Amino acid sequence: MTNPTHLKIDFVSDVVCPWCAIGLKSLEQALQRLDGDVVAELHFQPFELNPDMVPEGESIADHLAHKYGSTPEQLAKNGENIRQRGASLGFTFDMDKRKNIYNTFDAHRLLHWAELEGRQHALKLALLEAYFGRGENVSSHDVLTRVAGEAGLDTAKARDVLDSDRYAEEVREQERFYQQQGIRAVPSVIINGQYLIQGGQPPEVFEQTLRQIAAET
Repeated sequence: MTNPTHLKIDFVSDVVCPWCAIGLKSLEQALQRLDGDVVAELHFQPFELNPDMVPEGESIADHLAHKYGSTPEQLAKNGENIRQRGASLGFTFDMDKRKNIYNTFDAHRLLHWAELEGRQHALKLALLEAYFGRGENVSSHDVLTRVAGEAGLDTAKARDVLDSDRYAEEVREQERFYQQQGIRAVPSVIINGQYLIQGGQPPEVFEQTLRQIAAET
């Protein structure tokens, strides 16, 4: 029996990016199929889709109309496409509950801390569920604290992080690093610091690419 190949995977994404949720679920399924052949060390890296978003957030319809010129009909069609893709991967997008888009800087600070606590993956999943499944405000410290508890983290420590500016510079430094590497869209999945997979690809694409990389490694 051959030893499994160890791969370091940096998953650059935002918690209000629907294609990031789809990409993560696809990656997880691919890694399940590769169980025994590949051992993945998964790190979630910060990317803000809307770094200048106002504290109270903005209506998704208004935001996308301003940003991309999307019509209500296009939004509905795109939303249904996203909902179906999520459902095929076992992830629920509740489009009726998700009305607003929010600033995510504090969520990224919390994710940075969660990695130090060994619960980053659990928190990432919990944040995606809170936003896409329940339409919650993931810039709210009350929401973030509760979601941290759902992910198995100490809520008092989470609140301490949020009420301070802890890890702010670390998050900004990581954001700058990936921007300097040419990352302009998410999800961007970087394997061993040199291979790049972008977008909410199907599990088969992740599986095939990871097998090729493992073989070369």
